[in-house]
Amino acid sequence: MPNFLNSSTQSSVKWDREAADALYGISKWGAGYFAISDIGNLCVTPDVEKPHMQIDFASVIAEIQQQKIQFPVVVRFHDVLRAQVVHLNKAFNDCMVEAEYQGIYRGVYPVKVNQMREVVEEIVDAGKAYHYGLEAGSKAELLTIMAYNTTPEALTILNGYKDEEFVQLAFLAQKLGRNVLIVVEKFSEIKMIVRIAKELGESPMIGLRAKMSVKGRGKWEGSGGDRAKFGLTISEIINAGKYLAEEGMGDCLKLLHFHIGSQLTDIRAVKEAINEGALIYSELRHLGFNLEYVDIGGGLGIDYDGTKSTNDSSRNYSIEEYVADVVYGMKEVCDLEKVPHPTLVSESGRAIKAHHSCVITEIMGEIRPDSSQADLTIGHDEHVILTNMRELASSMDAATNLQEVFNDASQYKEQANDAFKFRVIGLTELAQVETLYWQIMQKLHLRYAGAEFIPEEIQALAFNLSSQYLCNFSVFQSAADTWAIDQILPVVPLTRLDEEPTVNCSLVDITCDSDGKIDQFAVGREISNVLPMHPLRKDEKYHLGLFLTGAYQDVMGDMHNLFGRLNEVHIFSYDDDPQDFYIEEVVHGSSVENVLSVMQYNPHSMAIDVKREIDRRVAQGVMKPREGVKWTDFYEDCLKGYTYLKTQ
Repeated sequence: MPNFLNSSTQSSVKWDREAADALYGISKWGAGYFAISDIGNLCVTPDVEKPHMQIDFASVIAEIQQQKIQFPVVVRFHDVLRAQVVHLNKAFNDCMVEAEYQGIYRGVYPVKVNQMREVVEEIVDAGKAYHYGLEAGSKAELLTIMAYNTTPEALTILNGYKDEEFVQLAFLAQKLGRNVLIVVEKFSEIKMIVRIAKELGESPMIGLRAKMSVKGRGKWEGSGGDRAKFGLTISEIINAGKYLAEEGMGDCLKLLHFHIGSQLTDIRAVKEAINEGALIYSELRHLGFNLEYVDIGGGLGIDYDGTKSTNDSSRNYSIEEYVADVVYGMKEVCDLEKVPHPTLVSESGRAIKAHHSCVITEIMGEIRPDSSQADLTIGHDEHVILTNMRELASSMDAATNLQEVFNDASQYKEQANDAFKFRVIGLTELAQVETLYWQIMQKLHLRYAGAEFIPEEIQALAFNLSSQYLCNFSVFQSAADTWAIDQILPVVPLTRLDEEPTVNCSLVDITCDSDGKIDQFAVGREISNVLPMHPLRKDEKYHLGLFLTGAYQDVMGDMHNLFGRLNEVHIFSYDDDPQDFYIEEVVHGSSVENVLSVMQYNPHSMAIDVKREIDRRVAQGVMKPREGVKWTDFYEDCLKGYTYLKTQ
């Protein structure tokens, strides 16, 4: 882990915006959307074609406060979302022209990545010009898509395991004019689809998902290979094709689907998958099946840590490089096999969604091991352990063997803890030993700064002496992947970026769970368990942004501690506004009543029960009548209020 210092006096680099950008990796993971302003505030450029339009996060925060919207808040930049839809579609279309590819591109957005209505509506609208479709993996998602995916030439791709009702809904969607492709995930589904099709007198468009030998790279590489959850083996694909032909529905086989994993970190896996998939498609064409589509699934990654590497939280390719390998790879195999170029379908979700959304939270306080100092006045007849620690602290500045100082201090602290347990020393002396210990550790940390060799136990001091900044949010609700799969998400202070950050921090949330923390950060090109932040100032708000949260994080949060969903503001850029933006919509987060109702409580009955209890106390003379009314109203107001801490 990098050994960041807690003192600006140790810095040898002049601090400026470039240094801040390098530290937080903004230009690397930001994809051109985020930058630091001249006054040291983080800004977003919603449309990279209009670089003069920069929305200052300080202005966004001020607008949120003016509208009395409580933090934490999800901020959605809809222009960024639209830009990503356009970027992906243009990349495929431009590459196909350059490669002289004879097929077309028909992308779909998998709604599981973020099912929020406003998000789906924006994607559908931005994708109309490109006939951009939607993908469903459940009945509820299909019901949604049937209402929103109305672009005539757009595809509706149905993945996931299916029952009869799911298939019947697919045929209803087809009757409504939707271009529905039912992807078979297991062999038994093919018989069900055929039976229902004949009962309804319909001719479905069927896809077969191949269980690929190629595996992806990264956290989800288990999505491919023989142990993949979904898909048919090669034998099953051939038998499925034969079965359709025998049932007089061979022409219904329209699509080959494959998916080797989410967040593909290494472009080599993409190349291998395209080659294998193209060969399977070609062979099926040779067998007489007139497939029209090849769906390459999802997997287009996001460079969360800004390293452009094969790290689990990165990718070693750009969108353009990904698209080129897909298009040229498919074309090369098809030309060699003398089969038509298929319509290419991709199901990119993370790459479309991640950048448009962030979480803004307010720092509520700081937790440090040495934050409180005991009175170090020498008492009468103090224990020798305390005396030894006091002498060690006083001689620290002249000490030359720093390793010995560390060892002695650690030993005295351990002895003091044992002595307290056996009632040899009291609580006051233990507090004095503790205070002196942390003073010594802080000095050791500074003395070793810049040393050529730092012992492992001394290196650990950077973390042990670091602060924990208390954030008003829930990791489990807003950053679930950081807890569940150690996903790196960028964290950046939204102001004061022209000042050098001198406090090493990890982040803790307001849940009562010890796992409610973030202690893995991308710092420069390293992964660190602390992130440099600015010291908190009295009576001054300090806001952090948690970025690239638009994919999965928005919708995967649970009801941990009954915190519920965050308030949301939806922002559009606007040239004629003095701030270059306006808040188009505010979506209020969960109230206490909302989350309690979800968990099968009855807030109305609870309020009645509490009022009855308060009335009883008033009757007993424990409370005054006016006091009873006040507390009744307070309880009911809390039920209606936001679940997170009030900071305004």
